[in-house]
Amino acid sequence: MGKSVDGADVKTKLSIVAPCYNEAEGLGEFCRRAKAAAEAAAGQSFEIILVDDGSSDGTWGVISGLAADIPQVLGVKLLRNHGHQLAATSGLAVARGERVLLIDADLQDPPELLAEMMAIMDQGADVVYGQRSERKGETKFKLITASVFYRLLTRLTSISIPQDTGDFRLMKARIVHILLNMPERHRFIRGMVSWIGGKQVALQYTRDARYAGSTKYPLKKMIRFAIDAITSFSIIPLRVSAWMGLISAVFAVGLLIYTLVQWFEGNVITGWSSIMAAVSALSAIQLIALGTLGEYVGRLVQEHKRRPMFLIDCVVQGEVTSELPDDFSELDTASRRSELGKLSAASVTAKPIEVVVGR
Repeated sequence: MGKSVDGADVKTKLSIVAPCYNEAEGLGEFCRRAKAAAEAAAGQSFEIILVDDGSSDGTWGVISGLAADIPQVLGVKLLRNHGHQLAATSGLAVARGERVLLIDADLQDPPELLAEMMAIMDQGADVVYGQRSERKGETKFKLITASVFYRLLTRLTSISIPQDTGDFRLMKARIVHILLNMPERHRFIRGMVSWIGGKQVALQYTRDARYAGSTKYPLKKMIRFAIDAITSFSIIPLRVSAWMGLISAVFAVGLLIYTLVQWFEGNVITGWSSIMAAVSALSAIQLIALGTLGEYVGRLVQEHKRRPMFLIDCVVQGEVTSELPDDFSELDTASRRSELGKLSAASVTAKPIEVVVGR
């Protein structure tokens, strides 16, 4: 919700949220295409929220320039790199639209699909998510691992998470508000949105290659992301550990009985290699079980600390640079709207100089 020049409330029909990490090279083209798509879908009643997730390549300078040139662009600068999921969450928290499009800034997901998504939502959908029928510019390794991940996740989780989907989706404000009120720090947005429910409709599309730059998801991040996804929505790994322990216990009892029988019959068991193999196998099972348990306990510790989910350094719109409260991520919906209302008022009334709003 924004303010008109005479102070009346003006509803924003659409918010486009794009987390950005070292995307300076292609950000201008993304903004051009996103702006054209938004104008076709919502007229002038839209905003484009670009979140700088601690970039080191001048992304914030590009965002500031776009915000100065395009009235609908709102730049959000995080204090440090929080990761894609929390950067996306911070953008959703700032969004004021009745509908919110979450999209990456690398142009692999075409902004031009917005019109079709809006039409589907007009028919009653709460969420319209992009489902990839083809992925251009991806290595065979990436395609295979992605396929395995989504199918493994489907088998492990108790909710239905659509396969071959990312975070590219159009959501009603109600869904966004519910999502923001979910307190977990280790976030898997596509799974959380699926958990919320409502009418969710898939839109098949071909995912393009990156417009510029390189992927921000190397193998290490992909593995971390997969672990976060599985541990956020499934306790089956814990059950597997329990079953492994039970099977090991049965095996150990059987081995004990065999040993006693051989002893009573006077047979001497020779060889230390078989003993070491058994001990090593049981130790490996124990370590796997402890490691799995540690992943879940570690998440409980992180959640219990209740640190802010993300920290916003500043926001910029037009020539106005403002600050939000340090606890903005922990505010309820009404308080967030109040703080965002101050930004709207400042962007309308401020002169073209830098203004910093006190915390």
